[in-house]
Amino acid sequence: MFLVDDILLAPVRGLFWIFKEIHRAVEEEQANEAEAITARLSELYMMLETGQMTEVEFDAAEKTLLDRLDAIKERTSGGKEEEDDEEVVIRKRLPNRRAKP
Repeated sequence: MFLVDDILLAPVRGLFWIFKEIHRAVEEEQANEAEAITARLSELYMMLETGQMTEVEFDAAEKTLLDRLDAIKERTSGGKEEEDDEEVVIRKRLPNRRAKP
């Protein structure tokens, strides 16, 4: 009976393994892309400090790279923001209603 189960489930297990490998490859590629963007940001800072780039050029390039980095982080976190968003609850205070003696 177990042999029949193994034979019938082999295609499903094979597909599952393929999807796991694809997922792992995508995660690895995203990590490499984030590292490349971080390295490019370091290069931009060096270019700015050495005078090879103006502030305006730096700001434009930095904004583009930071936006890409934020998009990558958002994708890897599943759309959840990593910042702590606290919910603020405002309650209306009612006057104390005490029984008069």
